[in-house]
Amino acid sequence: MGVILPDFLVQRAEGYYCKYGDFFIDPMLPVHRAVVTHAHADHASRDQDTVYCTAPTARFMQYRYRRQAARNFVELLFHQPFSIGGVTLRFIPAGHMLGSAQVVMVHQGVTYLFTGDYKRQVDDTCEPLETVEADVLITESTFANPQVSHPDPVAEISKIKDIPHHVMIGTYALGKAQRLTALLNAYCPDRRVWVHHGILPFHRLYDEMGVPNLRYEPYDRRVLKNSAGHHVYLVPPIAFNSYYRAIPFVRMFASGWERLQRRNDLSLYISDHVDWNDILQYIAAVRPREIWTVHGDGRYLASHFAGSIAVKAIG
Repeated sequence: MGVILPDFLVQRAEGYYCKYGDFFIDPMLPVHRAVVTHAHADHASRDQDTVYCTAPTARFMQYRYRRQAARNFVELLFHQPFSIGGVTLRFIPAGHMLGSAQVVMVHQGVTYLFTGDYKRQVDDTCEPLETVEADVLITESTFANPQVSHPDPVAEISKIKDIPHHVMIGTYALGKAQRLTALLNAYCPDRRVWVHHGILPFHRLYDEMGVPNLRYEPYDRRVLKNSAGHHVYLVPPIAFNSYYRAIPFVRMFASGWERLQRRNDLSLYISDHVDWNDILQYIAAVRPREIWTVHGDGRYLASHFAGSIAVKAIG
């Protein structure tokens, strides 16, 4: 059994740094080698030198940042081993959005698993979460709180079927909006899905990358005025906030955060992160010797596993 290196991954101003391979994971500042888990802007930043990622992540970054994305992209398939410095890495699916990856890192006989953002719920618009055993699990802890339990997304989206009005849903443009479209198509099939121009390019990228059967159309106010039935309009957060007095719509915002449900007409708790029980089940599958937490509050995990698994926060 190899010795776990307590400084294998540390938080620096640029991001999470591995000195044993001389690379960063999800850096927010420009670096020489960036391993990027997925294309959301709080994980994938511009002006990198070399980016290691999946093909969908590269495509989204190149669309969003154009020539400022990176000097060089190294696109990897899931499960394809590659080496940076003295560390052997591979990506496995994270289930968070299309192309999202966990990073499996092996050094001196010890396996470190960096989850990035991940979810266990079914999502037809991305690769499903995979699990491997690891000595160290480095997990996001966004909702690592025993009080948090995400409801069934099918039950949540089905609320819309009985609303006798058009519905406006605030949603993040990349990942969440495409998942909502698939859920609406499947469970509210009588509702047309209109897409804001700020979301539309990402839907089209999903189409191009083979995500099947997303049924949607660009938003057109004139069509809405003359449309029979009641339908759904997906808008990004900034547009949602500007539509606060949008009289023709019932307003909802798709998120796991309670604070984002306030001031809306109805709640819509659909999250793309693991909740407390998800994390516990994932830890049971990974069987780590240690747990390191990132992106949130790991104190509840530390309390829960006190005396059985060492838990520490690295950011």
